[in-house]
Amino acid sequence: MSDKNLTLAERSLAYHKDPVPGKLKVIPSKPCVTQQDLSLAYTPGVAIPCLEIKKNKDNVWSYTNRSNSVAVVSDGTAVLGLGNIGPEAGMPVMEGKAVLFKSFADIDAIPLCLSHVHGEDGKTDADKLIEAVRTLEPSFGGINLEDIGAPACFKVEQTLKKLMGIPVFHDDQHGTAIISLSGIINALKIVGKKIEDCRFVMNGAGAAGIACAEYYISAGARRENFLLCDSKGVIRSSRTDLTPEKQRFARDTDCETLADAIRGADVFMGVSVAKALTPEMVATMAPGAVVFAMANPEPEIFPDLALEAGAAVVGTGRSDFPNQVNNVLGFPGIFRGALDVRATDINEAMKLAASRALSEIVCEPMPEKIREMLVAAYPEEAAKGVFEGEIPLKNTFVIPKPFDPRVVPRVARYVAQAAMETGVAQLRIDDLDAYEAAVAARIGKEY
Repeated sequence: MSDKNLTLAERSLAYHKDPVPGKLKVIPSKPCVTQQDLSLAYTPGVAIPCLEIKKNKDNVWSYTNRSNSVAVVSDGTAVLGLGNIGPEAGMPVMEGKAVLFKSFADIDAIPLCLSHVHGEDGKTDADKLIEAVRTLEPSFGGINLEDIGAPACFKVEQTLKKLMGIPVFHDDQHGTAIISLSGIINALKIVGKKIEDCRFVMNGAGAAGIACAEYYISAGARRENFLLCDSKGVIRSSRTDLTPEKQRFARDTDCETLADAIRGADVFMGVSVAKALTPEMVATMAPGAVVFAMANPEPEIFPDLALEAGAAVVGTGRSDFPNQVNNVLGFPGIFRGALDVRATDINEAMKLAASRALSEIVCEPMPEKIREMLVAAYPEEAAKGVFEGEIPLKNTFVIPKPFDPRVVPRVARYVAQAAMETGVAQLRIDDLDAYEAAVAARIGKEY
């Protein structure tokens, strides 16, 4: 039977099982084919760098792969849209994340799915997870937290950032926020609005929703212009069931439902469930409405329905629609830049720099060589004219594509620069033009 006759489930299981189980393997970076190689790779030669590191722990960056390594850490409590499926079942996702780190940014990422970090209810015990992850610091240059349930994920990341001297980044919170902000920046250019004047409605108040709202505020949006909705409705001051994270967004309002909240809103951001947003609701939004319906696999509203109802710009989390909010646009370049300056943190300035890098790519003249690459990678969108125009910004193209060769080098450059400017970089890059070109060459994406 040919592959085209197999179901997605059959193809996926075969992909993960054959010819060997899983998606990763370890390949040495130095030869080990002679007796001399063996004596250098292991005993007796290996004792020399060990003793150099003992003299000065900073030598670990010179004599091991720590400077190019990231741990992808999960406890399996909030895996994709599958929920609390456990660390073993989460492994394919973490392996996949490691594949993307290597493929897009040449970063060696190791999936680590942890057990014995849960409470009796099966949910994340934040303190147990914190203690487990902080022990990893000597082995890695950064920590990518993944698929850890809310609200524990907030405490886990915030505490680890204080305890550890390497970057700690929860991609489920910040990845979506960083990518979606780049799209909002460009969408607001199209509709002629300023972020500080916009009314936002966020549907979904878990890790991603809270992080997105806080991040947009750091970019200039006003907290008083936000209404957040969870499964119980609008987050209002009168509610007594709110976590500390939700309480920061509690409003004294008569709005109870999403339909109430969205009337007159400029921007809808959805990180919730399928079909939560109806065309009738979109029709009540302000003129020039921006709708980012990012639920997967089925969005809160499909783009055609949102556009027909009056939305000016629509984005989703799916690759088969325009303006995909895809986290692979962020974390590879963010960690590449952070590792290359040996940053001790990924701070707000570095995240905002990543958003700015992504938004600027869409708004600058597109070289013909890159247009040809994108046409080959995305033929259906190319046929619809998505990449046309000297400056291709349009309502179907406010976020760059993952296979645009400019993405990782540009994000890495802006993140590295922000790290240096905010004092969290331990190494300095003097020629950022040369650095951006070097990253492009490293990942085989010269342009």
